[in-house]
Amino acid sequence: MQSTISATKRPERSINNAFASQYAKSMFLSIVGLAILVFIGTRMFTHIDLNLYGYMVGTITFIGGFFYRFIAWGERPPTKIIIKKGLKLLFRKSTAKTAVNHLAIYDFIKKRGFYRWLQHVLIGWGCVLACLVTFPLVFSWMYFTMADNGYYTVVLMGMDLINIKADGIIAWFSYNALNISAIMVITGVSMALYRRMKNMQARAEQKFVYDFLPLYLLLFISVTGLLLTVQNVFLHGWMQPQMSLIHQFSVIVTLIYLPFGKLAHIPFRPMSVFARNYREHYGDEHMKECKVCGEKFVSVEQSNDVINVLDVNEMNFNMEKDGFNLAELCLPCRRKYRIARFSGSPTHQVKVKEANQNARG
Repeated sequence: MQSTISATKRPERSINNAFASQYAKSMFLSIVGLAILVFIGTRMFTHIDLNLYGYMVGTITFIGGFFYRFIAWGERPPTKIIIKKGLKLLFRKSTAKTAVNHLAIYDFIKKRGFYRWLQHVLIGWGCVLACLVTFPLVFSWMYFTMADNGYYTVVLMGMDLINIKADGIIAWFSYNALNISAIMVITGVSMALYRRMKNMQARAEQKFVYDFLPLYLLLFISVTGLLLTVQNVFLHGWMQPQMSLIHQFSVIVTLIYLPFGKLAHIPFRPMSVFARNYREHYGDEHMKECKVCGEKFVSVEQSNDVINVLDVNEMNFNMEKDGFNLAELCLPCRRKYRIARFSGSPTHQVKVKEANQNARG
């Protein structure tokens, strides 16, 4: 009798085996990468501003919260499809234009009105400007040294970048970049609060914790930041240490809150480029015709993906008696079909379009 010896398989060696979860791995690798960048930027930790230590802790906490929220969101079947196919379509010719429209000039908000577009531009770019100044300073990727000749040396990632005159225009903008961003945010937030208080629909739909609290946090950060400049320039530093702690505390609280509230859409916003590329690319290939009215409403790819996602989530919308899936109907016919199921009358077969089915808003 021939004996068979079952060979034991060696455990697969992978970096994933060293971590309890995808979140733990992402968080660990991000902090290690951040530490390496700080090591390089500070010339082996020789230039660290301990006054900014609290901001650094708050930022690391924000990164942990962001990864937790993003990974939980990215594990959903619909999100997986958008990310996977969005990465494949990232180098389309239209990607740059889409990115500018969605991330830079907020062109999609113009359809809702100039007022709302302006408030988003002020808040969005005010926050971006503040981040571009604050984070390099917090992690000491950028700092300034000054010689006796009246010139500042801007040091970027441990390398001397440029010499600027201490009383020159570039230095003035460097000193006041955070003040400019604070004024932009205060103006934008004030416009948003005014609209929410005057617009009856907004007042009915808004909730304090989810809709108003983020605006109040941004407003508080901006006002306390401006007060630091006022105290330094006009009050000769009166109570500046106390205000500095209040400002720092408000920033840290907002950073910790950011991944779990309404402000989370800010770091998630680049994903809209993936979604737009997905719709445009597959929409150009083949459009899906509605099973009832025959009108083309989405791409065949998107319709199939929706059906597959519903199956993964064990949600069956196959109308076997009628021979179609609800995802194969355009929105007007889908609404009329629901009415037909309740009323017993085939209202979805009536060839009359809804008056507002192509409305934008």
